[in-house]
Amino acid sequence: MRVTGEGRRFLFLQGPHGPFFQQLGRMLTLAGAEVWRAGFNGGDRAFWPDSASYLPFTEVPSLWPQTCRAILAERGITDIALYGDTRPLHAEAVRAARAAGLTVHVFEEGYLRPSWITYERGGANGNSRLMQLSLAQMRNALAARDMEQPDAPARWGDMRQHMFWGALYHFRVLTGRRHYPAYQPHRGVTVGQELALHLRRLALTPLHAAQRRLAEARIARGGFPYHLVLLQLEHDSSFRAHGPFAGMADFLSTVTQGFAEGAAPHHHLVFKAHPLEDDRTPLGPEIRRLARLHGLTDRVHLLRGGKLAPLLDHARSAVTVNSTAGQQALWRGLPLKAFGAAVYGKPEFVSPQPLAGFFARPERPDSRAYRAYRQFLLETSQVPGGFYSRHGRRALMRQMADMMLRPEDPYDALSAGIAAPRQQLRLVT
Repeated sequence: MRVTGEGRRFLFLQGPHGPFFQQLGRMLTLAGAEVWRAGFNGGDRAFWPDSASYLPFTEVPSLWPQTCRAILAERGITDIALYGDTRPLHAEAVRAARAAGLTVHVFEEGYLRPSWITYERGGANGNSRLMQLSLAQMRNALAARDMEQPDAPARWGDMRQHMFWGALYHFRVLTGRRHYPAYQPHRGVTVGQELALHLRRLALTPLHAAQRRLAEARIARGGFPYHLVLLQLEHDSSFRAHGPFAGMADFLSTVTQGFAEGAAPHHHLVFKAHPLEDDRTPLGPEIRRLARLHGLTDRVHLLRGGKLAPLLDHARSAVTVNSTAGQQALWRGLPLKAFGAAVYGKPEFVSPQPLAGFFARPERPDSRAYRAYRQFLLETSQVPGGFYSRHGRRALMRQMADMMLRPEDPYDALSAGIAAPRQQLRLVT
């Protein structure tokens, strides 16, 4: 059966910053599908130039559920596509789509980032099918396949482009407010506040870079064993929707106390901030306060930015809520303690130990089990490419329309023998 978009009608919601959704919509149109885009602010409008297929929503958010249901019915929508399934607007659309029996296409940053993106049906992260799939099921699906696994890249491949498209998007949101007066961002701060945070982070970049170099030098020259804490953005959907902590301060407190209770007295604790951290929760002052509280002033370090790989290469263990960076730790065979719902939170390779016990004697993962899991991801939901760079989007376009138009989701496609051999493509760096 050939792949075609005939009879399919797609409604796109909010996507990654930049032109990815516009280009994907055009590809689906070429395949014979009909495509519409629902927009909620000036940033959404800026990246969808076809006004005939653009559906602006300018009302208060409480009216979105009924408006969404009306769009689905009136346009005869068969599929919805969105980036992140926990945003309030998206969560309502997913509920409406499921009630109508529609296919839900969810995009996310790669579980094996930076050189892959995630594409799933129905949900991502804590709502992913991966949460219910066992290692035995994955190994059965891989039984006839034996492809070489690429190494985990050491850096995010398109950070500059990511920051550029993000800045442009928020600028267009801010300048288009009069057309969307009721728009409410999903991150809990206004667009103006978010812009101020970005500008503050930009202004402090030289200072943070100098502080990072000093901290890296202390860690490199100290010669002490250390445990690495992989921090996320507090407003990240995985942290908020799929984690057990009230906020970042709660997580920092839990980790610091566990380290104080369990770690050997000559061990150190290194907090690695997310590359896009904007200090809406002031990390430095809080970490210093907790270090003083637990008598760890000279044994706790904070790193802003920089490369993750060298830190992981020399760490004794890693701790996170559910950051995708945890998979780089597992790839290196490091003991990993993960809180919350993580797609890699399998008992074969994520430690079940209490935190103090983990810091005292961290248990190593089953590396063979993790490699099978990683192989399964590379054959299914992880697609080589990127949302933000031109060559990254080109790589995605070669596969995304076919994956969306096939009746099988990425996981069933592997069992059916029709999943594309994506590992053979050149990785984007």
